[in-house]
Amino acid sequence: MTQPTTERDAAAGPQLESEFEHTPVPASNRKSLFTVSAVWFGFPMILTNAVPGGLVVAMLGFWPGVTAIVVANIIMFFYVSLLSYRAGQTGKSFALQATETFGTVGYAIASGFLATVVVGWFAFNTGATGSALNHAFGWNEMVVAALAGIVFIAVTFLGIRALSWLGAIAAPLFIVAVIVAIAIAAQTHDFGQITGFTGVGGGAMTFGVAVTAIMATFADSGTMTADFTRWSKNGRQAVIATATAFPVASLIAQLSGGILVAAGAIAGAASAGGDFTPLLTGPGNPLLDVLVVVFVVVNLGSVCTHCLYNGALGWSHLVRSKMRVLTVILGVIGVIAAVLGAWNYFVNWLSFLGVIVPPLGAVLIADQIILARRLPGRIERAFRPTAFIAWGGGAAAALFIHFAVPSFSDAVTGLVVGLIVYLAIETPRGRAEPTT
Repeated sequence: MTQPTTERDAAAGPQLESEFEHTPVPASNRKSLFTVSAVWFGFPMILTNAVPGGLVVAMLGFWPGVTAIVVANIIMFFYVSLLSYRAGQTGKSFALQATETFGTVGYAIASGFLATVVVGWFAFNTGATGSALNHAFGWNEMVVAALAGIVFIAVTFLGIRALSWLGAIAAPLFIVAVIVAIAIAAQTHDFGQITGFTGVGGGAMTFGVAVTAIMATFADSGTMTADFTRWSKNGRQAVIATATAFPVASLIAQLSGGILVAAGAIAGAASAGGDFTPLLTGPGNPLLDVLVVVFVVVNLGSVCTHCLYNGALGWSHLVRSKMRVLTVILGVIGVIAAVLGAWNYFVNWLSFLGVIVPPLGAVLIADQIILARRLPGRIERAFRPTAFIAWGGGAAAALFIHFAVPSFSDAVTGLVVGLIVYLAIETPRGRAEPTT
C-alpha cells in the first residue's frame, strides 16, 4: 500500500514541525536523547502512578509490595524497551508498526483499539484534575476540568517537543512535592518503622494481582511507545530513553506512594493508595496551596497530553488526517466526558481492557524483534491471521487467569502466552513469507 506522500507531512504550519503521522520520522528530524528521555521520564512520574504504588504496599505490606513494584517495572522495562528499540531503528509510529504485523487493514483493529483506550485515560485524568482541586479548595469541578482540558489540548497540539518541555517540568515538580509531603508527614509519623509495615489488606490482594496492578498503569501507552521513541536517533537511544521511565521514573512515583502509606501518613490507604495531596493541603499554607495547584495541573497534565498525543496520532493515521486536527476533535470529546463526570464510570472498564493489551505488544515483539529477519521484502497483506490468533490466544489466557486464577498475574500471563502462540505458529513451519 502506498503511504501518503511526505510532502503532505512536510509542514504543519509556519511554527509547527511535522508530526509524521503517515511516514517514519526521517533521520534529519530525529531528536536528542535528552528530548526523547524527557518525553518518557515525565510521563510515569505522576500522582496517578503513586496511587497504585501505595495501594499495593497497603495491601501486601512494605517488602512484598516493594518487591511487586520492582518486578512489574523490570518486566515493563524489557517489554517497552523492545518495542522502543524497533521504533528507534525504523522511525515508525505504533500504527505503522501494527501495519507490518497485523496487515494494512487489520492494523486498524489493533491501532484503533489502543488509540481509543488512551483517549479514555485522557478524559479520566482531566476529570481527576477537576476533582482533585475541588477536594483541595472547593473549586467548581466542572469548570476546572474544562479549563484544564483546554490547556491540555493546547499543549498536545504543539506536538512532541511540547511533551518534552512538559516532562522536563513535571518530573522535578513531582520530586519537590513528594519531598514536601514526606517532610510534613515526618513531623507526626515515624519513617524509621516503614520496613515493618505488614499491610492492611488482610490477604485481599495477591502478589500476582499486585504485579498486574502496577503494569496496568502504563500497559496502554507502554505498548504505544513507538509514538514517542520513533524520534530517537537509533534503537540504543530509544532504549535508554525508555529506561528513564521504566524503571526510574515509575519506581520513584510508585515507591513514593508506598513509603508514605507504610509510614501511616495517608488516611484510608486501602482505597486512596498513595495519593499524598491531602498532606500538602492540610497545613493551610498559601505557598503550599500554590504548589498544590501547579503540581496537580502540571502533573496530571503530563499524563493527559501524552495519552491524547497517542490517541490523536493513532486516529490521524486511521482516518488519513493530521495529528493536530484529531487532537482538537478527540480532546473536545474527552473534555466533554470529563465535565459530565462520565470518567467516573469507565475507569474500571479501562483497567479491564488493559488486561488484553500486553498480548498485542507481545505479538509485535515476536514478529518485529525475534523474527525480524523475515521482515525485509515481506509482501504486504490486508490481514495477517496469525497475528490475530496469537493476540486472541494471549488475551483469552489473560482473561481466564483474571477470573479463574486471580492469584496469578493476568498481564504477565497474556504477554507470555501471546508471545509463545505467535512463535509456535510461525517458527516451526519456517514461514518466511513470499517476498517481493
